[in-house]
Amino acid sequence: MDYQFKDIEKKWQKFWADNQTFKAEDKTTKPKYYVLDMFPYPSGAGLHVGHPLGYIASDIFARYKRLKGFNVLHPMGYDSFGLPAEQYAIQTGQHPAVTTEENIATYRRQLDQIGFSFDWSREVRTSSPDYYKWTQWIFMQLFNSWYNKDADKAESIAKLVKHFEQNGSAGINAICDEEILSFTADAWKAMSNQEQQAELLKYRLTYLRESTVNWCAALGTVLANDEVKDGFSERGGYPVEQKKMMQWSMRITAYADRLLKGLDTIDWPEPLKEMQRNWIGKSVGALVKFRISDFPFRNSENKSDIEHPTSEIIEVFTTRADTIFGTTFLVLAPEHELVASLTTPEQKADIEAYIAQAKKKSELERMADAKTVSGAFTGSFALNPVSGEKVQIWIADYVLAGYGTGAVMAVPSGDQRDYLFAKHYNLPIIQIIDIQKIETEADPTKEGHYVNSGFINGLTYKEATAAVVAKLEEIGAGKAKVNFRMRDAIFGRQRYWGEPVPVYFKDDLPHLIEEKDLPLVLPEVDKYLPTESGEPPLARAEGWKYKPGASSVATPVDEAYEYELSTMPGWAGSSWYWYRYMDAHNDKEFASKEAIAYWKDVDLYIGGSEHATGHLLYSRFWNKFLKDLNLVVEEEPFKKLINQGMIQGVSQKIHITKSASSSHIIPGGLQFQNDEGGIKVLISDDVKKFKEKQHIGDYVSTEYSTTEHNVDVNFVDYKNQLDIEKFIAWRPEYKNAIFWCLGGCWQNGKFTPFDYSNGGDQFFTKPEVEKMSKSKFNVVNPDDLIERYGADTLRMYEMFLGPLEQSKPWNTNGIEGVFKFLRKFWRLFHNDAWEFSVSNNEPSKAELKSLHKIIRKVEEDVERFSFNTSVSSFMIAVNELTDLKCNNKAVLQDLVVILSPYAPHICEELWTLLGNEAGTLSYTAFPKFNSAYLVEDDFAYPISINGKTKLNLNMPLSLEPKDIEAMVLASADVQKYLDNKTPKKVIVVKGRIVNIVL
Repeated sequence: MDYQFKDIEKKWQKFWADNQTFKAEDKTTKPKYYVLDMFPYPSGAGLHVGHPLGYIASDIFARYKRLKGFNVLHPMGYDSFGLPAEQYAIQTGQHPAVTTEENIATYRRQLDQIGFSFDWSREVRTSSPDYYKWTQWIFMQLFNSWYNKDADKAESIAKLVKHFEQNGSAGINAICDEEILSFTADAWKAMSNQEQQAELLKYRLTYLRESTVNWCAALGTVLANDEVKDGFSERGGYPVEQKKMMQWSMRITAYADRLLKGLDTIDWPEPLKEMQRNWIGKSVGALVKFRISDFPFRNSENKSDIEHPTSEIIEVFTTRADTIFGTTFLVLAPEHELVASLTTPEQKADIEAYIAQAKKKSELERMADAKTVSGAFTGSFALNPVSGEKVQIWIADYVLAGYGTGAVMAVPSGDQRDYLFAKHYNLPIIQIIDIQKIETEADPTKEGHYVNSGFINGLTYKEATAAVVAKLEEIGAGKAKVNFRMRDAIFGRQRYWGEPVPVYFKDDLPHLIEEKDLPLVLPEVDKYLPTESGEPPLARAEGWKYKPGASSVATPVDEAYEYELSTMPGWAGSSWYWYRYMDAHNDKEFASKEAIAYWKDVDLYIGGSEHATGHLLYSRFWNKFLKDLNLVVEEEPFKKLINQGMIQGVSQKIHITKSASSSHIIPGGLQFQNDEGGIKVLISDDVKKFKEKQHIGDYVSTEYSTTEHNVDVNFVDYKNQLDIEKFIAWRPEYKNAIFWCLGGCWQNGKFTPFDYSNGGDQFFTKPEVEKMSKSKFNVVNPDDLIERYGADTLRMYEMFLGPLEQSKPWNTNGIEGVFKFLRKFWRLFHNDAWEFSVSNNEPSKAELKSLHKIIRKVEEDVERFSFNTSVSSFMIAVNELTDLKCNNKAVLQDLVVILSPYAPHICEELWTLLGNEAGTLSYTAFPKFNSAYLVEDDFAYPISINGKTKLNLNMPLSLEPKDIEAMVLASADVQKYLDNKTPKKVIVVKGRIVNIVL
């Protein structure tokens, strides 16, 4: 029987599901290997052909590792909290859980039909209460922890409280808020519980504070920086503004140094590691205090006034303390807390207008826009702490409130942005190094010696830096400091569909609910919108309040308190999910110590690089925290990471114009009557190209503007020819439009040729490689391809497209070749009548050579994740064995094993046809490579006569040169070229060539 892929694939997918073929063991003597894909958000659109790329690669590797004797954990689940389901709920009223369940069903069907070897017994869903119970539990551990800099790890808040009780705040070296109290043990004990809790909140690893956030009013929530593009939300395209709000934050900055150092211990792509390094942004410099108005530091006798920030001081972090004498103005972020008090009445209007303008930009946009110069003068001045010079205080959006102190000392001679700002607003520029060239741009040199710089004149960079920092510390105007660009992570969304935060409020302070009350389940609400007063949707829940038990803080049992109304951000559930796969059904712990001790960490993680500064950073942060609490055993969660490239879509575009006149005349003498509002004209791409090539002038009059529009790729054939009838059925507004082809025009189903042209009546689109998305109508559904060619063909073709890490355009035309290869592979096992037929004969040397070449090649390719070259090698091997008419069982059975990670369905079927037990293929042994089979006994010697190669002769490699010469001269074929002439010389290079000189 010919290759019946539909029946074969359905059969084996059912077998794997019924028998849980890929269920990992927790107790085994086999070495473990944990292969993980970044789990998907189940969108309503389902999978397109670009989505499975990484999954197929990881599945090949997981199957290969099983064949290599490993106990492989290869699970799958769903990151199922997300904005799309909630937006749909807002529009339709359907509960997000219902939408999510429907979407998961679609994803599961599609994943199953591609034949992945997932251990579905461990499936997780972040929106399941059984799962998010443990997300909430981890949040509670963070709330009950602080970061001890001396121990360089997180510790229990109870240990901090004990220290306060015994020693007060003395001796505490913590990552905490800037404004903390100094107190004795007696003073601590004298504080009320309310006061103590307020102070402890300044130390907790998760805490409430006012933060500048990306607020999207249309979505009713705060967005992460990577969810904002060009001032609009990435999802929906709604306006986003900068706004200050009370938000939950997580003190990820406590782990900044460890996050940096850890990058040197993991096998991740270097570009991605560099992205994290830049995001963390470690800077070594100094904190400098500029006093506002007329209060110079050198005249201050009250050092305590200086040691703690006051409304009279602006703190600045700089990595170039040596340039302080070149400071000619200060720049504050528009959101800086002192802006309002610094603004004089004369400057108030300008400042308020500028702040309103800055709110429209995201922080990423503000950082990226280095060309635009803008700002506003507050009207106030500050004093340089070392020179006493008075400098203006400005605001500008290139300074961010959340980075450093939200203020910079501007040194235009050494910083290009400051230079452009100074030039634009006519501010002073002071040369501070003798070799600086600042006539046309800033010069950040560290060479030369300092000038115009007071007590550091004549010093070098290192000398000057040390001297300035020492002086600042001496006068109490600053100190050495390490700063990080990364800020604490905002941990909250004003949305419904997310994990509830396990917190209630008493006397305006947050308290944790009791662990026995986990999970705190999402309540039902009447609508999924914020309330009329602007509160998050959870405020709509009736009676949703917390009643602490008698063991909680001292309150009456019947007293109820408001819950936190925000939900956790999208990254919460994905920051620990790999541990839940280790022990997915444990209702006592997020994972047992035994399971964590065995599986440890993820050996191979595959996913997109777009998560570099989001999920991948937060996951490392949470993992390090869990390690500090001795809940996990590894410092890093993912040993090796591969970023798969994107499969891009090939969009098809049409050129559309619209006439404003009553009729439309096409060059060529054709006139068409106008539709109401102007006639639509669609121009074939070959018309446009012909015009451009021939330079014959405008092919539409100046009354028209031509725009490009995407057309559904399903209406375009492989020659880029549009099916006009299908297009009009899809877009009926074009039923009376003109379709201008090279040889004439179509309108209302009729083609009118030009009288001067030999062109055809085909209407061509313009192909363009773009991201595959519904909005571009270039999505290719894997369901359609599997229906036509089968899952094994799809799996191999996606690998065949190119290197895993590289992006590549999708081209359905090439899939036919892979399908033909699998049919040819199937043919090896069948006779001319399509009957299964293999022999038990001894394999020939040629067959063994072909087999062991592919064994070695696949082994090497899979280990280095070069799956595309393996596919090519499989094709070569099958061609060789076909030419050899090989039907040897021993050879073909090994070939089945080697190919099975790539094309598992066809190989499972052939494995059983070869007489093996069903289901054993996945756990058999990968064939061992034997180099002896690749040793050549014969060599095809090129025979040259007077330097020109005439033919090749096969001779044993064991022959010596004199024997080779004798065989060559005795050859009848060689004698034809000698023409009865006696050679003057015969040159033999053993194993290389024979040259006869006449």
